[in-house]
Amino acid sequence: MRCPETQTLIHGYVDGELDLMKCLEIEQHLEACPACAQAHAGLQAVRAAVQNSSLYFQTPPGLAKRVTSSLRGASPADRTPGMSPRRLLAVAASLVLVTAVGWELVRALSARSPDGFLTQELVASHVRSQMLPSHRFDVASADPHTVKPWFEGKLDFSPPVKDLVAEGFPLIGGRLDYLHGRAVAALVYQRPKHSINLFIWPSSPGDEAAPKTATRQGFHLLQWTRSGMTFCAVSDLNEGELQEFVLLIQS
Repeated sequence: MRCPETQTLIHGYVDGELDLMKCLEIEQHLEACPACAQAHAGLQAVRAAVQNSSLYFQTPPGLAKRVTSSLRGASPADRTPGMSPRRLLAVAASLVLVTAVGWELVRALSARSPDGFLTQELVASHVRSQMLPSHRFDVASADPHTVKPWFEGKLDFSPPVKDLVAEGFPLIGGRLDYLHGRAVAALVYQRPKHSINLFIWPSSPGDEAAPKTATRQGFHLLQWTRSGMTFCAVSDLNEGELQEFVLLIQS
C-alpha cells in the first residue's frame, strides 16, 4: 500500500470502519512510513481529545417527551395561521420522514457503541499478533518473574502475571498494546495450536463485573473487572477451554 491510498483510508482505519485485511495492510505501511505514522498518531490524539472533551453535550433524557407534550397542549390559536390542510399534510409527512431517519441514525450509532469499538480493537490486536511477528512479543519468556518486571516504567500500573504451565496454559511472553485511547498490557498464553491474548488495564474505582462473553469473526472474548483491573481474554480456542483459562486467572 502506498501513501496516497493510506492517507485516503486512514480516517476509516482510526474509526474502526475497515475490514481486517485492509487494517493489516495499513499497519504494515505505517511501520515503514514515518510520515503516515505521524499522521496516524495525530488522528489518534484528536480522537482521544474529543472522547474526553467537556464540550460534548448529551440531550437530557426527558427532552423529547417535554417537546411532544408542549406541542399536544398548544391551543389552535398558538398554531401557525393560514396553513392549508394540504400544506399541513406535507409538513406532517416531512416530520415523519425526519423522525424515521433520526431513529435509524440513533440505532446505527447505538450499534457502534464504545463497547463495540473496544471489542473490534481487541480482536484486531489479537489477529495482528498472529499475523505480524513484530506485534506478537516485546518480551518472550515463560517466566512470570521476567515478564512482570519488564512492564515496570512502561505502564502506569503493574499487571498481574500468573504461571499456568502446570494447568496446561503456559505463558510465552508479553507486550505493550494500545486500546481505546490508552496503553495496556497484553500477556500471551499458549494452548496446543492456539494462542490466548490476555489484555489488562486499570478499571474505574469500585468497578466489579463478572465475565461476559462475546464472539467476533470466529474469536471468543471473555471480559471481566476485578480488584481494580479490567481483563479480556481473546482467542480462537473453544469457549469451554477459554472459560477454564479465565477461572485459572481469577483463582
